Amino acid sequence: MVKFLIIRFSSIGDIVLTSPVSRCLKKQVEGARIHYLVKQKFSTLVSANPFIDKVHLFENDLNKTIEELKTENFDYLIDLHNNIRSSIVKLRIRAIPFSFHKQNFNKWLLVHLKISRMPGISIVDRYLDTVKTFDVVNDGEGLDFFIPKNDFVSIASLPVVFRKGFIIFAIGANHATKRMPVEKIIDLIKNIDLPVVLLGDENDKEQGDQIVMAVGNNVHNACGLYNINQSASIVKQSKVVISHDTGLMHIAAAFSKKIISFWGNTVPEFGMYPYQPDPDSRIIQVENLKCRPCSKLGFKKCPKKHFRCMNDINTEQVARIARELFQKDI
Repeated sequence: MVKFLIIRFSSIGDIVLTSPVSRCLKKQVEGARIHYLVKQKFSTLVSANPFIDKVHLFENDLNKTIEELKTENFDYLIDLHNNIRSSIVKLRIRAIPFSFHKQNFNKWLLVHLKISRMPGISIVDRYLDTVKTFDVVNDGEGLDFFIPKNDFVSIASLPVVFRKGFIIFAIGANHATKRMPVEKIIDLIKNIDLPVVLLGDENDKEQGDQIVMAVGNNVHNACGLYNINQSASIVKQSKVVISHDTGLMHIAAAFSKKIISFWGNTVPEFGMYPYQPDPDSRIIQVENLKCRPCSKLGFKKCPKKHFRCMNDINTEQVARIARELFQKDI
């Protein structure tokens, strides 16, 4: 038996993007036992994963977590977060460590000097490079996302107009400069003119209500109604997913959905683009905008005050793409 501890504390998208590491280690290393260390609030993302043998939860007391981890006698520690906390874990646990290269300097060059030295591959392949010592190779099976049975959401629970097919619009994102302005979202959904379910957390509910009031019965605001696994269940049953650069985009990729992804202050060159989605998926971004990317994460408002990376997106063109992708499934 060989015991691995994978560390990725957060967040939704990043954890989903590590799923091939768990699967490939489990399937390709004889006798592998896979443990996963994650923040408690994100535990449901990995708890149903059959390639993970045990989940360890971090809340607030890292010392307590480390003492619990020491009893497991791990052989190898796979640090896919590579921050201060994970470094402390590596220092205090007697296991051979392997750490993910975050490319922070190259990201800095791209953001501040617009010099691109990023590897040009998905972060998934960079995560897998962390375990190449074990002769682990990419199996080409994409991302995993496993929904517990009790989190399945029946389409019959949605209003009647949505039961014959719908588009998901994941309207949330942690940073405002990753999100399309609500007026643009309203204009886009009006042009799509198909049933659209809005997904997001409780913080997105007010904006969702605003969209419903402007568009009408063709939109269902489900923001804040579901936990992340239930939201994933809705995503899995959709025909098309529209999303900002956020966690639900990666969950949609795990289900090989047709994805239309919007990119504002961030860029796909960071390696966080949808991984192996449906081949008809589209990346929507304003090309040749000199201020992009302005951050590897995001801001509360556009530093240049024009927010052209979102405001210049042609909503009529995107609506046409969405209708075409929707019709392909009919």
